Amino acid sequence: MAGIVGYGAYIPRNRIKVEEIAKVWGADAPGYKKGLMLEEKSVPSPDQDTITMAVEASKNALKRAGIDPKAIGAVYVGSESHPYAVKPSGTVLAEAINATPEVHTADLEFACKAGTEGMFIALSLVQVGAVEYGLAVGADTSQGAPGDALEYSAAAGAAAFIFGKDKVVAEALQTYSFTTDTPDFWRREYQYYPQHGGRFTGDPAYFKHITGAAEGILAKAGMKPADFDYVIFHQPNGKFPFRVGEMLGFTKKQIEPGWLVSKLGNTYSASSPLGLTATLDISKPGDMILIVSYGSGAGSDAFIFRVTERIDEVKALAPKTRDLLDKNKVYIDYGVYAKYRRKIRKAE
Repeated sequence: MAGIVGYGAYIPRNRIKVEEIAKVWGADAPGYKKGLMLEEKSVPSPDQDTITMAVEASKNALKRAGIDPKAIGAVYVGSESHPYAVKPSGTVLAEAINATPEVHTADLEFACKAGTEGMFIALSLVQVGAVEYGLAVGADTSQGAPGDALEYSAAAGAAAFIFGKDKVVAEALQTYSFTTDTPDFWRREYQYYPQHGGRFTGDPAYFKHITGAAEGILAKAGMKPADFDYVIFHQPNGKFPFRVGEMLGFTKKQIEPGWLVSKLGNTYSASSPLGLTATLDISKPGDMILIVSYGSGAGSDAFIFRVTERIDEVKALAPKTRDLLDKNKVYIDYGVYAKYRRKIRKAE
């Protein structure tokens, strides 16, 4: 039995309201709130980045796993906002949690599914016996150009999962991936902000790949939507997860526990993984969970997990995701936000 033995989350305390962004650009705040079901988003402080958040989330995962970090044989960090173009995030993380030097490390990129990419690899290595434990992290300090629609949702956060064969809290029953070359979102080298092909974003990209992965894993496992207690989809905005859930036959009740985007924004590589951490926080033994990520470019990874008896032992060992989301928030204005995100740049 291989699966998740420890999980953890991290969300920055800073928040900016949709109204604050809209006020600066003369935009329709009620339209964004209603149309995208967004209220606010998380904002990293100047001393926070993908690595620092990955470290915090991983430390929380270790608290729940209760293992020696030296037993971790693989560390993978999935992100589209790695701090360095040439310098791994994973080596800093592995050193910070005392997993070095006998550890395989790699940084991963695949837009918003880079986090589940790491989960897929770490789980697979554990299943075949190549490593005793594998750590996978999805973390992002995502960017949206000033005034662009992405600025209302591009947020920050991290989710970490340690996979192993003992002390399992959620057994991995099935995996499945669905991938094509659909160019809906990209950022070239040296470009600071990403670009998106609007007409590709919905049906040819997000919905095609989410439904493809979900239908594929259900067929592979011989299961149907009613067999699950919870389902988590990638959350680029508030509406898409509910729409794709309805298309596939899932209910709002199954989706809501892992739906964080309204008060968090789109944390990109950490989006669906953070939804999984929030769901595990409230799950009980025997619960069935389906998670389907999405990454522009484009592809989706799907996992089926069955929660074990150990879940009740570990929930309280680290901060719960909803507490990180709702407590001790600090609201900032657009000027502070622009300074923190370095949106004002001096001419060279």
